[in-house]
Amino acid sequence: MIEKKDITGIILSGGKSSRMGSDKGFLNLNGKPFVQYSIDALEPLVSEIIIVSDHSEYDKFGYRRITDSIKNAGPVAGISAGLEASKTTFNLVLSCDIPLITTEVLEKLIQNTNNKHDIIQIESQGKSMPLIALYKKSCGSIFRKLVEENERRLRVAVNTCKVKNVVLESKDEKTTMNVNTQEELKQLKDNINDLLDCANKTIR
Repeated sequence: MIEKKDITGIILSGGKSSRMGSDKGFLNLNGKPFVQYSIDALEPLVSEIIIVSDHSEYDKFGYRRITDSIKNAGPVAGISAGLEASKTTFNLVLSCDIPLITTEVLEKLIQNTNNKHDIIQIESQGKSMPLIALYKKSCGSIFRKLVEENERRLRVAVNTCKVKNVVLESKDEKTTMNVNTQEELKQLKDNINDLLDCANKTIR
């Protein structure tokens, strides 16, 4: 299995969040901002954490922050910028709106790394999740070229690389829940105890 020194954590934060109406990384759950949950899940597994955001408020977390060189181009540009800034071959990429994500789920990505695939991504409830995934640094130049060609669709970018899915068991699927609207945030807060219990029961 690849070692911690060979892995960087990349958190995509500070997008427009038009459906939420505010920066999702700073949404609060049980007294902690969403982005901190991503940080906590990544820290045991990586040698460095990079936050991709134009918002200087993220500097207070104490990690290296970089900005998209191509603005308003979505996660394809964010991943490209993060991979280009990374100093390691392997990179765990997370969006900032998955507060139930666990270190154990991310470990499954590392355990499934091989020489044949460029991207190892989670599949949960039948959906592939390229924002819970392990990327090789070499994908950065591929994504950059696509952004420069005005390709904004993340799934199109991912499918230009060799991809492997890691399918989660049903009991682990709650850990990948992302929050995009105020209603989803309310549902999360209303059911947080049951959901956290599910998240803490992932296979170790």
